[in-house]
This record gives sequence, structure tokens and C-alpha cells, in this order.
Amino acid sequence: MGRVANVAGTQEPVYGPSAIQSVAKQAETTPYTEIQTQDLRWTAMESTSVETQTFYLIADSGHIAMAQVIYSNVAGIQTTVQFNTKIFYPGRSRPPLWSSDPLEGCGFDDRKLSFYADGCAISLNDDATSYSVKSATNEASIVNIKVSRSTPGFQVGSDGKSFFGTDPQHPWGSMRHVFWPRCRVEGSIITKDGDIDFKGGGFFIHALQGMKPHHAAARWNFEAFQSSTYSAVMMEYTTPPSYGSTVVNVGGIAKDGEIVYAGATNSAQHIETKGDPETNWPEPGAIRLLWDGKTQSGQVVKAELAGSLEQRLDRIDVMAKVPGFVKTLVGGVVGTMPYIYQVRLRRDSMTTFFWFGVD
Repeated sequence: MGRVANVAGTQEPVYGPSAIQSVAKQAETTPYTEIQTQDLRWTAMESTSVETQTFYLIADSGHIAMAQVIYSNVAGIQTTVQFNTKIFYPGRSRPPLWSSDPLEGCGFDDRKLSFYADGCAISLNDDATSYSVKSATNEASIVNIKVSRSTPGFQVGSDGKSFFGTDPQHPWGSMRHVFWPRCRVEGSIITKDGDIDFKGGGFFIHALQGMKPHHAAARWNFEAFQSSTYSAVMMEYTTPPSYGSTVVNVGGIAKDGEIVYAGATNSAQHIETKGDPETNWPEPGAIRLLWDGKTQSGQVVKAELAGSLEQRLDRIDVMAKVPGFVKTLVGGVVGTMPYIYQVRLRRDSMTTFFWFGVD
């Protein structure tokens, strides 16, 4: 079993919570910084890492979609790049449409702000306010969209990074998230059943896991809220026991032209677990999300989003091609949950609460 764990990359010593330097420490003095052009550069590490740019699209028609590039490096030996799209249809009128294709001929512009590959391009415009996302890598979903930020982007702390390692001066891993929390979207995705107009809203996240992903995080909670007035986003992960099961939460609230609040003093709670009898994993049944901080002018900001969840939109088996006994190892040894549950709040049970005041 030990040898299997070594092959799967699941074994790691218990370093304790002192071996992670959470971005929350930065946020104590610098809650967040607005994104500058250089903050949007691809890192493209030459060691084990996973870097993603993900565009979330919320169409006026009720369609929801994701377009994503995943840039992965394994031990500095092999780099693979994948382009993924996923479309959810209004009212569950049909199953989600999922497309995932390996990319060839990959590269970046001179400043590493734009990515290209055969049949695919993600281009940042000159003033760093919009991305063009085009892909003809899969005839099932041909992507041609433009995502423009309607508020400044942000990263929590001074650089958005948490570091992993027993020597803070020489960390062996990192985690970073950059957000455009509120965007305007135009363009379409062409499917075999016709064009889908994605005019509407959305948001964008650039993420880097600068180490083995399952060594950095064992559990994730990722939530987003979009309305005509406000947008809110939250990314929370819990490290494996090797780093003390430390919780790191970054997020923020925005409206057109303004970041209302961003920081690391947020929380995501599963207030009800209904479980998944097919996998025996703790699928959430109800959630409570809390954002708690201050505006740049010192006003207290408190926001809550809570309610029961609808029947899940989808369940993703992250390790679909891994044998069952290895999957059990990863869950038991590392504590990593190998399933992603994509859900949405029931409108008839959802409660929202925003409060602004002076401390």
C-alpha cells in the first residue's frame, strides 16, 4: 500500500500549521490590492503545478457556462494543456454539455498576458479590461466570447499568495487566486443544436497551485453570487492534515465600478449535509456564506447568503480514471475529496443580507 501511495503522490509528512504562510496574514495589514496588468501574467511554472484561467458566463437567456484553460506541469518533465467548456441549460431542459480537449502548439505572447494554441486563443486587450476567448478545438462547442470587467479586479493581500514550506524564506509551494468579480459578457458558443447567445454577466478567476494540488488542498468551497446590483465571490480551501487542516478563505463583494470589500475574513458553512448514497461522500444540503470586513474608507461590511440547495447540477468525479482503491487511499491518507458537487441555491429558500455601517 505504501508503494501505491508513493506512486499516487499521496504520502507527505505532517509538518503542522506553521508550514503554511496563509495569505490571511498579509490581509491583516493589506486586505486586498487592485489588479494591475502584470498581475494577470501567466506563471507557467517549470515544476509541478496547475495554473488555470476560468471564465464563468451567466447569460440573460438563463444558460450558465464555463470556459477554461488548464496548464499543468508534472515534475518539470511533462506539460499538458487542456481547454474545457461546460454549459448548463435553463430549467435542466437537457444534461450539461461538457467538452474537454488537449491542446497542441501552445504558447504565450512576449508578456505572458495572452495564451494561444492550435485552434484556441485567450487574448487580453491592451488596457487589460477584457479578454477574447476563442476556441474551435471541439465541434460540439465552438467558443467566441468577450469578457469585460465592469469593476476593478482584486487579489487578497499584497500578492494573493499563500506559501507552503517549513522555511518561510524558501517555500516549496504556493496557492494564488486573482479575481474579476463582475463582468459583462458578449458572444456565443456554437453547439450542434445551434448557437447560444451568452450576452449577460459573468466573472473571471486566474488561479495557480504551485505544487501537487492534492498536497495543497484537501477540500474546497467555491461560491459566486451575481445580481443586477452586486456580485460576490468566495474561494475557500482546507489543507490536508500535513499542514494542520488549515482553512484559507479569500473573497470579495463588488458593484459596477467599485470593489465594496475584499479580504480573508469570510467563511463557508455546510449547515446541512444530505449525503450522496452513490459515493458515500458528504454532499451538502444547505449552506451559509459570510463575508465580513471593511471598505477602504472604514465602513463595516457584512453580507450573508444562505439557503437550501437544489438538486445538484452535476457531480464531477475528479479521479474518474483512477482505480477505486487508489481513490480510497487519497481520501483516507490525504483527506482529499475526489468529487466536485456543482449546486445552486433554491430561490424559494435563499436569504441574502447586506449591511454597511461605521465601526
